[in-house]
Amino acid sequence: MIDGTRNSLWWDAFRRLKKDKVAVVSFIVICFYILLAILCASGVMFTDYSITDDPNSYKPPNFEHWLGTDYLGRDVLARAAHGTITSLTVGFFGMGIAVLIGTILGALAGYFGGLIDELIVWFYTTLDTIPYLLLLLSFTFVMGQGIKTLCIAIGLTSWVGLCRVLRGEFIKHREREYVHGAQALGAGHMRRIFRHILPNVSHIILINFSLGFVSVIKSEVILSYLGLGVEAGTPSWGIMIDNAKLELARDVWWGLFAATIFMFFLVLAFNLFNDALRDALDPKLKNK
Repeated sequence: MIDGTRNSLWWDAFRRLKKDKVAVVSFIVICFYILLAILCASGVMFTDYSITDDPNSYKPPNFEHWLGTDYLGRDVLARAAHGTITSLTVGFFGMGIAVLIGTILGALAGYFGGLIDELIVWFYTTLDTIPYLLLLLSFTFVMGQGIKTLCIAIGLTSWVGLCRVLRGEFIKHREREYVHGAQALGAGHMRRIFRHILPNVSHIILINFSLGFVSVIKSEVILSYLGLGVEAGTPSWGIMIDNAKLELARDVWWGLFAATIFMFFLVLAFNLFNDALRDALDPKLKNK
């Protein structure tokens, strides 16, 4: 596939996404979350997320604290907003590691074949037989809690699906004319892999990253809920949901509501945008 055709694919996908109102709204919501995380991390917004005020614990929503306070008197809205930083950090870096590993191993297996292919297939097949959550828990137990540990653990356990898909794509592309033409012009193996074949399957990598991002956010929430994710005191929707187990018995619902609603809209926006992105990048739907 020549560069012009590849650029045309991306331009057509962009035009179709612009016409999809659901995709546009979803993208705006995702950008809002990213902007919120940046403003919180830079100290521009919700700087009081860790300030305790015991006399004001479990205050219901009011004009001062829009979503009430928790058991330490901390502002629930501020903690939910800062939980966005945790989820997006784990999502971007965790899936970033997974995409890097899956892309390299999938490219090598599909392009070279033979013994290299057999070893990589054996490795990811063996890894894939272990339950995903159990594998994550094992990494967390060994490496300890924390955002860095969570990113590494998720990255090292989330690359198998992408690797399998890219392996199949590289097997198809390595026999195509443009690859043989590059070989005839003297291009080496690495140039053929990363300069010629990889750009033509980059849309698959993008879609897998976007789909995996949602799964990573859910994994972070689940692990933090189980007490195996981020450290205690770190703003996390999973920790807020865990705390809500006892709070609900006292008719304190706003902590659970805040964490759930923040996670709901982010996951929903990503899921809707993923569907639109996948349709936009599907060559079979190009002329529809």
